[in-house]
Order: sequence, then structure tokens, then C-alpha cells
Amino acid sequence: MARYMFIARYASGGVKGVVTAGGSARRAAIQKMAEELGGRLETFDFAFGQDDVYTIVELPDNKTAAAVALAVNSTGHTSVRTVVLMTPEEVDAAATQTVNYTPPGAWGPSVG
Repeated sequence: MARYMFIARYASGGVKGVVTAGGSARRAAIQKMAEELGGRLETFDFAFGQDDVYTIVELPDNKTAAAVALAVNSTGHTSVRTVVLMTPEEVDAAATQTVNYTPPGAWGPSVG
């Protein structure tokens, strides 16, 4: 199952909801959503500064993660960015894959 980090920023309506229901209610709502989609909530943390929430969720696939982001962003109460997370083993496998790539402005053989 794939892992995703959702980085959320609340608009005023989202902040009001957290103040009213509490942070643990927000975590429970995200946990329920993940489980209903066949996934699992791994972490849910509030933060200071530019971003309000960092959460890591296991979900079945990119389509499901995109559906979550669309649903969250469509409310107007929260905007979310999605980061696809990879294991070290997935990076190892990617590093061994041959890729024929020519950088912009380069002529001649591909750089791999």
C-alpha cells in the first residue's frame, strides 16, 4: 500500500471547526476516512507556522489519494498538498532503472 503525506492549511472555517470540536475529533475524522477508503492513518500532527497539519496515511493508490485531496480542497475550509512517500527500497529500485533522458538544450547522446 502506498504512503502519502498530506500537508494541510486551515481557512477560518476550518480553524473554527477545530476550536469547536477539538484536535482529537479532527484526527478521528481523518482516521475514519482513511479506513473507509481501505487505508490506515499512520500519523496526525498539528503544527505551528505556515502549515497546520502534517498527516501520513496509507492508501491503496494514487487515484484514492487524489480523491482525498479533491474532497478536502473542495470544502473551502482546508487546502491540502499531497506528497507521495517512498521507502528506501523503492528508491534503491528506482536508482537501478535505466532512463534515457536528454536535458533541455543538450545535443547528442542521452544522459542516463
